Amino acid sequence: MSEDKAAESVEPAPPAPVSAPAPAGMNSIPNGKGHETVEETTAAAKTPPGDTTEQSEDPEANLAESQEFLSNMEDKKTTRFTDFEGKTSFGMSVFNLGNAIMGSGILGLSYAMANTGVVLFLVLLTVVAVLSSYSIHLLLKSSGIVGIRAYEQLGQRAFGTPGKMAAGIAITLQNIGAMSSYLYIVKYEFPLVIQAFLGVDKPSGEWYLNGNYLVIMVSISVILPLALMKQLGYLGYTSGFSLTCMVFFLISVIYKKFHTPCPFLDFTFNSTASVTAVTNDTGYNPACVPKMVNLNSQTAYTIPILAFAFVCHPEVLPIYTELKNPTKQRMQHVSNISIVVMYTMYFLAALFGYLTFYGEVESELLHTYSRLDPYDTLILCVRLAVLTAVTLTVPIVLFPVRRAIQQLFFPNKTFYWPRHIAIAVTLLTLINMLVIFAPNILGIFGIIGATSAPCLIFIFPAVFYIRIVPEEEEPMRSTPKILAACFAGIGFLFMIMSLSFILIDWTSGSSKASSGH
Repeated sequence: MSEDKAAESVEPAPPAPVSAPAPAGMNSIPNGKGHETVEETTAAAKTPPGDTTEQSEDPEANLAESQEFLSNMEDKKTTRFTDFEGKTSFGMSVFNLGNAIMGSGILGLSYAMANTGVVLFLVLLTVVAVLSSYSIHLLLKSSGIVGIRAYEQLGQRAFGTPGKMAAGIAITLQNIGAMSSYLYIVKYEFPLVIQAFLGVDKPSGEWYLNGNYLVIMVSISVILPLALMKQLGYLGYTSGFSLTCMVFFLISVIYKKFHTPCPFLDFTFNSTASVTAVTNDTGYNPACVPKMVNLNSQTAYTIPILAFAFVCHPEVLPIYTELKNPTKQRMQHVSNISIVVMYTMYFLAALFGYLTFYGEVESELLHTYSRLDPYDTLILCVRLAVLTAVTLTVPIVLFPVRRAIQQLFFPNKTFYWPRHIAIAVTLLTLINMLVIFAPNILGIFGIIGATSAPCLIFIFPAVFYIRIVPEEEEPMRSTPKILAACFAGIGFLFMIMSLSFILIDWTSGSSKASSGH
């Protein structure tokens, strides 16, 4: 301390380095390797306020000064949180995050609208979208303050090892549930596509029409090679193609609405006897009138399905890491654009899917279309598009799980190809086993959405924000932290409410979760 004061008396002219507190020193190198343990010792070496004015008495101070000078003058050589500088463009980042949001959840939204009504569904969808954007804001602000872009490391900075473990486990459960739901679609839709191509009316046990075999083949031939990519940014092109397939799905759903009679003719029974019985003399059919608000036992699944559909938080920080010219505002723009686009597609797909089948819509929309005509050319193309989209989404979702496993079990290890490959192969093996034995897609949406999704969307971003943001900047009773606390409370209430409703629904025996496909 005596040397620092002496330095101040010798050169009082440059006040900025002298008055800068320790946190400012960390923020002056926002692209440092914040997710590694080395960052703490490096930051400690840069925190003394007087080290930039004394050059002859303290060699360590001179070294720190040189590092500060070089980091300001040669910013292009600064390491950006990883061993490579972020090079992913803004558009590719939007594609990757949008692809992470847009998953198989869109196939269950028409069923959710049928069990809530159009108006209530729109309100719930809007609320969940806004809350998702706000939680990303909390994550990005916490990340900017401590210079960390890893969800698990934010948990460690906030609560130590328990926080790191909680974040890693939640990400693993959430994304395994997501990948399971994607491959579940492959398992049930791919055989129908092949069956339609070959014109097979009644399969007789052919292996190439067995969904269990097909999902394993797709995992090995398509998903695994993409999952072995070293960087997430490489998947921007496949993400763009995946989103294009989902746009084609949306256009087809809208088109089918205007070319499908209500009540529709079930291809399986090839009879309209059941629908003509409820049609009166005026031609009015109550089954073809949309409900604005509808509450029943299946409404309990609606909020978990919506929350699961908007979960992209495990992918936010990895995408932020690889973003070119990364800033909090730039990444927030990526998130907002992705959420708005997905919000629009979600509502349109849910609305026109519901207006096509009304109360007859199933928990998985594509299976409802197969009741019209399984050999319809457009339906066949839609199935191929959705299969392609969800298949290409799996590698995007696998990256955060592998990163979480590495953070939990290999925190101080550098990149190692055998470990990188082994984790991917192990994850895909476990997910394939889960898909083969899972009861149905709605059960996956409900349980995963009611447990890990509230943690990743509501609870963790809020409590990490409260713990990480210093009280000097925002006191505990400040408006932002009060809002964050309320946000976490909403997450706990949502988790308890959703799990309770689902358990009651299961025990009552009225849930469609046990019906299969």
